[in-house]
Amino acid sequence: MNTINIIINILATLWLVIVLPAYLVPLAYGLPPTPTQPARIRKALKLANLQPGETLYDLGAGNGRVLVIAAKEFGARAVGIEAGPVQCVQARMNARFNRVRSQVRVKRGNFFKSDLSEADVVFAYLTSNYVPRLEAQLVKQLKPDARVVTISFDFPNWEPAAFDRRELIFVYTMPPTAGNLGTFLQKQN
Repeated sequence: MNTINIIINILATLWLVIVLPAYLVPLAYGLPPTPTQPARIRKALKLANLQPGETLYDLGAGNGRVLVIAAKEFGARAVGIEAGPVQCVQARMNARFNRVRSQVRVKRGNFFKSDLSEADVVFAYLTSNYVPRLEAQLVKQLKPDARVVTISFDFPNWEPAAFDRRELIFVYTMPPTAGNLGTFLQKQN
């Protein structure tokens, strides 16, 4: 075998061992790896009124950009829960590179099996398929006045405390208020 074939085989093996699982593990949990744009993250964290010293949990932390922005720009402690091992490494490296490693913790695992009770703010960019199960977990675990900020999906049985129509950002305060987006919008008029 010549050197070029060896290099191609090594790269193909690395792709199969590292890159492919980075996408397959989150998909096994039913979550497509879709990063949130930094401007949208900032807007969501402002809308949720994240304060210095508060603790933010990011469900499905991916590469850790939400964690870094929360720690670096808002002065929060940030905890990411991520199923993908490659994404966990990326998130930790991102925190280290941005010099916020002491404020960021990344846990590998399923957020449905995680304790969220320390969260002041929970950030979630998921699909609506997770709403019923997540709704029950949040009600059970979150303390009063904790906020839940979601992007592109809402809780149909909860009335948001704040809503950004353009960016589809929803903020809920615990315990949730019965209602929905419609009841929220009626109060705004």
